[in-house]
Amino acid sequence: MTEGPAPETDPVHLRRRADGALELRVNGVFVMDDVETTSERLLATHVLDQGAREVLVGGLGLGFTAAEMLAQGARRVVVAELHRTVVAAVQDGHGAGPLDDDRIEIVVGDVRDVVAAQDPQSLDAICLDVDNGPDHLVHQHNAELYQPDFLHVCAERLRPGGHLVVWSWADSKELRRDLRTHFEKVTSIRVPVLLGNRESDYWLISGRKP
Repeated sequence: MTEGPAPETDPVHLRRRADGALELRVNGVFVMDDVETTSERLLATHVLDQGAREVLVGGLGLGFTAAEMLAQGARRVVVAELHRTVVAAVQDGHGAGPLDDDRIEIVVGDVRDVVAAQDPQSLDAICLDVDNGPDHLVHQHNAELYQPDFLHVCAERLRPGGHLVVWSWADSKELRRDLRTHFEKVTSIRVPVLLGNRESDYWLISGRKP
């Protein structure tokens, strides 16, 4: 694990629900549990199926995206996670952890700084699962992750043919429009999920660098 300069400011809570599921909340807001992990795993397979082998993941969560990448043959996985508590929980065996593999580097820090620190054209894919998407923000400062300036930084770190994929609670016409500035083949993939007894949808919004 690499220690970055970003402070940990939000309370992080892991709790075991009555149904036995492990639930992650940040600042009182539900983030995910270890029961419905369809979209987290698909975030990994979406880029690996298109040939990505060196990938940066923004947001560790309970580790399911990173674990899927390792299981499916990724050569290098860099994970940016702001909260040390989340990293410690996964490495203690909660969720998909521990992620004990020489191919993975977990950096405790802000994803913006971690992406910017990568060499130009050094990545096959960047997968962002940091907030709830541009239209349902938990933290307003994360709006920058979906703005043209940061999308440009991501594009510069990707090799030609590389992919940027954003996990979101909802599709976003504005994000797709901004992605087209730097990416081609911009798509939105609806991911049906079951949240308790309620059916819902999450979205993966992606673009391919020319």
